[in-house]
Amino acid sequence: MRPHEQPRDDRQLSGHVDTGRMSPAIVLSALGAALGGLLFGFDTAVISGATQALQAHFALSDPALGFTVASALIGTVIGSLAAGAPADRFGRRRMLLAIAVAYLVSSLGSGLANSWPVLLLFRTLGGLAIGAASVVTPVYIAEVAPTRFRGRLVALNQLNIVLGILLAFLSNYLIARGMDVDVAWRWMLGIVAAPSAVFLLVALLLPESPRWLVVKGRSADALDVLQRLGFGEPEREIAAMQGAQVRERQPQLFQRRYAVPVGCAIAIAMFNQLSGINALLYYAPRIFALGGAGTDSAMLQSVAVGGINLVFTVLALFLIDRFGRKPLLYVGSLVCALALFLVGFQLEQPVADGTLILVGMLGFIAAFAVSQGAVIWVFLSEVFPSEVRGKGQALGSTTHWVMAAAITWTFPIVAGRVGGWVFLFFGVMMLLQLVWVWRFMPETNGIPLEEMRL
Repeated sequence: MRPHEQPRDDRQLSGHVDTGRMSPAIVLSALGAALGGLLFGFDTAVISGATQALQAHFALSDPALGFTVASALIGTVIGSLAAGAPADRFGRRRMLLAIAVAYLVSSLGSGLANSWPVLLLFRTLGGLAIGAASVVTPVYIAEVAPTRFRGRLVALNQLNIVLGILLAFLSNYLIARGMDVDVAWRWMLGIVAAPSAVFLLVALLLPESPRWLVVKGRSADALDVLQRLGFGEPEREIAAMQGAQVRERQPQLFQRRYAVPVGCAIAIAMFNQLSGINALLYYAPRIFALGGAGTDSAMLQSVAVGGINLVFTVLALFLIDRFGRKPLLYVGSLVCALALFLVGFQLEQPVADGTLILVGMLGFIAAFAVSQGAVIWVFLSEVFPSEVRGKGQALGSTTHWVMAAAITWTFPIVAGRVGGWVFLFFGVMMLLQLVWVWRFMPETNGIPLEEMRL
């Protein structure tokens, strides 16, 4: 299939008929795994409310603060690189359990840290969990989901990510109002332990991925899982999975035949972060403060950012399988660019209009959430054929986190030197993304995973 072509109806592909239904068991399994996404969002965004307190408590310079915020993202790079092999060897479910334990230990250690190096250590551990979750969770959900519901079920992970971001902003606001600044930051970081414990308990109840079981020669176990999940013709699903396994003889990722999905995974991951999304989320209170907002007002406006993020991610769940991945990115790229131009222009005015900055920020978040925020993890989980899906997801996730770490680390330094012009740069990147989607990105909507050959 050439990148610009639309996929055929999945029922016409190699006789594959998607008989799965949206059963309660499938939804609960997807939601349970997506709790890893909730912690992904919670743990990455929660530090946004603690940046000023951390800078004061540990006497950090701006570069040191940038490194502190980026330390978790450095961990995500390692976690996303390292997660694929153990997930393939030991199973998706065991990896989800390990991720939950890492989240729990990281949050408790960060909240109790008595020195800057100790804080960096536990924040990096949390990053390892986030990076691993960004690989394992979407793959797990994609592998238990029927084809025609795959987009919205994988997007549940993104919904939980933005729900976690909203909870982080809200908890930061409530803690900041109710506690002394010297201890508030510890509670902001340590409170992540509560949802981490819930995720650990839920992960114990999840079934293993049936596709992983087939790969390991445990077809009887896979059949049992499919029956419990409510697939209408589980024997036929098993046969399709086994057929895909027969085709895979040299599952090396960097081959000519995988050039299109590899290039697309790298591109979508880079553009996702070149939008400036993580910089805006991590430093939202500071950006609002630049627009004239007081500390409490800046925190509250950050909660509004999280709320808009959640609402438009829910909207994306209803759109992503109906219209496909590319149409969402067309609209999102254009609106993101316009909103970023508005924020940058206002920040460069002698007296910034805080209302217009808020409008621009909320507009950007809304457009991002309904487009690349939802599309990236769905696209990465499905664009690669079955034999290299784990490696491909790891490649895309690693690219995403390398870019996230670089931008988050350098943002306070660059913004301090060029001011609002940094948002103009992000806006230009969104226009470039629009061109890339139009010219090169394939549409993956409606193609069964076993038939993914781009």
